[in-house]
Amino acid sequence: MPTGFTIDFISLLIGLVLGAVFVFAYAMRRISSLEKEKAAMQNMGQTFDALAQESMKKSAESFLQLAEMRLKEAHKDNSYDLEKRQKAIADLLGPVNKTLETMDEKLQTLEKARLTAYTELRTQISHMNEDQAKLRQETSSLVQALRSPSTRGQWGEMQLKRCLEMAGMVEEVHFSLQVSGDGQRPDAIVHLPGGKQVIIDAKAPIDSYLNAFKEDISETERNQALDAHARHVKDHIKRLGSKSYWSQFDSPEFVIMFLPGESYFSAALERDPALIEAGVDQRVIPASPTTLISLCKAVMYGWSQEKLAESAKEISDLGMELYKRISSFGGHMENMGKGLERAIDSYNKAVGSLESNVLPQARRFKDYQLGGGADSLPDLSAVETTSRHLTAPELVETDEKNER
Repeated sequence: MPTGFTIDFISLLIGLVLGAVFVFAYAMRRISSLEKEKAAMQNMGQTFDALAQESMKKSAESFLQLAEMRLKEAHKDNSYDLEKRQKAIADLLGPVNKTLETMDEKLQTLEKARLTAYTELRTQISHMNEDQAKLRQETSSLVQALRSPSTRGQWGEMQLKRCLEMAGMVEEVHFSLQVSGDGQRPDAIVHLPGGKQVIIDAKAPIDSYLNAFKEDISETERNQALDAHARHVKDHIKRLGSKSYWSQFDSPEFVIMFLPGESYFSAALERDPALIEAGVDQRVIPASPTTLISLCKAVMYGWSQEKLAESAKEISDLGMELYKRISSFGGHMENMGKGLERAIDSYNKAVGSLESNVLPQARRFKDYQLGGGADSLPDLSAVETTSRHLTAPELVETDEKNER
């Protein structure tokens, strides 16, 4: 092989090696540069993210602080307005609440009285039935004692008083005994609601009835004694009618003739069925203990109804007073609304005068540069809102009366 060719080959080989080394070095330098750029980009991204997060955090904190401050201010203003309104409403409705409480107390008292009266009535009816049975037994045992006129009179008055008390009456409150008037002296006077009185006579004859139950008496004699008893009762009815108690006392035009036992009345009625009609003609009502107690119970019911009526009237008066106060309150509210409308009208007129007469002259100072760098004059707008008028008939009626 020629020497020149060998040298060229070696030179070419060295050149290739050097070129490869140069290319490798350039590539390594380029790779190192790219890695540095990548690291720099990563650092820039991290820095940007950190700055963005910090900026967002500061913005959020500022927004929250501002929102909290505004919210506190609004809450403070609203709380103050709410307290003022609540106090104003409480001051206005205080008398109404007091009246309603009084009315509620009266209603509760009335309901308690009604329940008590109903319970007492049932109890008294039960006691009346028990006492009536005892009364019949006592009547039989007292037959012998009643043959004495004085004893009989005392016993009749005692039975009369007992019947009145069994009906729930109180002496000198609901009835009076042995009251004199123009020469007449009835055994008892029952007081009615409204000032009227009912006269009761307890002197009905029972001698013939007692004779009918003597020992060792024949059936014929017993029948004759019972007939005489009916006749004597009828005669006594005529005598009572002729006394005209109702013309001497403030009484209805009738008298009650009290017979102190059921058997006295039933025996007379059995012998003379027209006895009741005769009493009606003479304005005399025959009454056994049961009948008298029933009549007096009716009278006591009238007393209880009068008491209820008094309570109802008191409640009605309270209701009317409440109605008047509500009406008066409505008038005040209407006057307040009219005052607001007058204030709004005056304000709108003032705004119109300010805009048409005052502000044009004031703005001329600025044209001559006499404003001293002050801000522009504010523009005022008229108020278009009007107050709401009352529509309730009671409140409107009161306002119309006030205007008249």
